[in-house]
Amino acid sequence: MTLVATSARERMLRARDAARSVGLLDSAAKERALRAIADGLDADAAAIIAANAEDLTRGRESGIGDALLDRLRLDAPRVAALAAAVREVAVLPDPVGRVLDERTLPNGLRLQKVAVPFGVVGSIYEARPNVTVDIAALALRSGNAVVLRGGTAAERSNAALVASMRAALSAVGVDPEAVQTVDDYGREGARELMQARGIVDVLVPRGSAQLIETVVTESLVPVIETGAGIVHIVLDETAREDWARDIVVNAKTQRPSVCNAVETVLVHRGAADRVLPGVLRALDEAGVTVHGDDAVVRLHPRAVPATEEDWATEYLSLDIAVRIIDDLDDALDHIRRYSTHHTESIVTDDAANAERFLAEVDSAVVMVNASTRFTDGGEFGFGAEVGISTQKLHARGPMGLAELTSSKWLARGDGQVRA
Repeated sequence: MTLVATSARERMLRARDAARSVGLLDSAAKERALRAIADGLDADAAAIIAANAEDLTRGRESGIGDALLDRLRLDAPRVAALAAAVREVAVLPDPVGRVLDERTLPNGLRLQKVAVPFGVVGSIYEARPNVTVDIAALALRSGNAVVLRGGTAAERSNAALVASMRAALSAVGVDPEAVQTVDDYGREGARELMQARGIVDVLVPRGSAQLIETVVTESLVPVIETGAGIVHIVLDETAREDWARDIVVNAKTQRPSVCNAVETVLVHRGAADRVLPGVLRALDEAGVTVHGDDAVVRLHPRAVPATEEDWATEYLSLDIAVRIIDDLDDALDHIRRYSTHHTESIVTDDAANAERFLAEVDSAVVMVNASTRFTDGGEFGFGAEVGISTQKLHARGPMGLAELTSSKWLARGDGQVRA
């Protein structure tokens, strides 16, 4: 279903109007709507892939880089995975109407605190057409309308995805105005979305550190901040060599262009000779460029000497920074200085060090003996995610359905008046 070319503000107002009816849909109706969207994505896969091919061609011509091209790409398996994720969201428990608290006052007034939709969820992101579907699906399942600004790089892909989803909603009797895009208004559309306080209830940016900082700084709409991922893995003195190798290689190479890929490895000096050669060899075989401190360069002459900038870099590519640290205190100090509070992991056989790491690292997700690639809404069982929040208010970590709800108090009385 094609959007009528109206102003960005009018589209947002239409989303606000649609949010009223979407917020009143029961769980079964929302499930039917999402199943229709998933079926529509499957049926429209060829058109979606063709639109994406145009975006990829323009992206290569403009030199946007391999990391963004990878995020931009939609092939048949990725479109099928989007549809599968929507079906997973469809069968998740409905977060709306959950009783969060209840009590009866001494005067007999009965109180309930229940989960309710935000209303209109906005999102600004770049070169990530999967976000178009993920956020729309989560918003609809939680009773919200959505306004999307997906960036110029993915404009044709996003248009095809939004058209497919709107047509599916219309086919099952759900107001298609609940899914809106302001992509065709360019930067002005993004600016209006950030200024739409009172129309859009919450805004979630996803993308580069620069994009997120711009939205956080300029938006009048409340923002849930999703941060860049300068992600660390610590190889403790007792780290098992095979675990260290497998976890680091997976966290770096399984998909290097995403925010939960590891960017810095900190290796305990007592484990360097035993563990690090195998890790570096495996990274080398996987085509990863190592940026190392002096001790790492001595062990691995192919490494590039690291600069101060490397410790503060989110590469999003087959590059990794490696530093030898003296002890766990040194590792914790490094993480406190350079982390973006996204995800950190430690590989260790020392239970005390594991628990200390879990307790002292101030990030949204902290792990022991596991790849950082598990920081993901799908892996956490959310079906999809709105983003990974690195702030502390309202939501932190992978955001699913529950994080797209607010709450209200319901009071049921029998004529009570306050003395």
